[in-house]
Amino acid sequence: MGSPSVIFLKTTFGITQQRNMMMTTSSVPLSSTSLASVSLASEKPVMHEKNDPKLIGYLGQVHVMMAERGLEHSLSALIELRASQINQCAYCVDMHISDARKAGVSQDKLDKVIVWRHVDVFSEPERAALAWTEALTTFDPKTNYAKLRSELRQHFSDKEITLITTDIGMINLWNRVQISKH
Repeated sequence: MGSPSVIFLKTTFGITQQRNMMMTTSSVPLSSTSLASVSLASEKPVMHEKNDPKLIGYLGQVHVMMAERGLEHSLSALIELRASQINQCAYCVDMHISDARKAGVSQDKLDKVIVWRHVDVFSEPERAALAWTEALTTFDPKTNYAKLRSELRQHFSDKEITLITTDIGMINLWNRVQISKH
């Protein structure tokens, strides 16, 4: 292989990025058309579910296990919708709105998930779970996790809190997997 050639590209946001492109084996620079093809191919999303379907399948089984252990589908749908909103994963927001409807969550609640703190349509257990979701999705060193756990324990057993926490962790993982394809 030849030595690397440094190429600067302008992104759509006007930010200059440095890209290392390899010269051909004959040390002749690639044409701009070839460079564009290499760049586009290298920027394609990584299809994780095709690269390792067994691994991704095992991750999906966690949701089955949570449901088998009693995580209420409507609560899970609200948790997953709120985390997906925070993470700005449009694909996941659409999917979890649909899941929430199938689980019987009212349109009024779906419309107000993003402002749940300021409306009275959510039950106290839902409010505690949504607060926990926000705390574990957007880390803030000022968060009082002990207080949030105390609020959760007013409505859920420790086993249920483990399921809620696992659901929050999994949706954050799935959001990041999906966002990595943008």
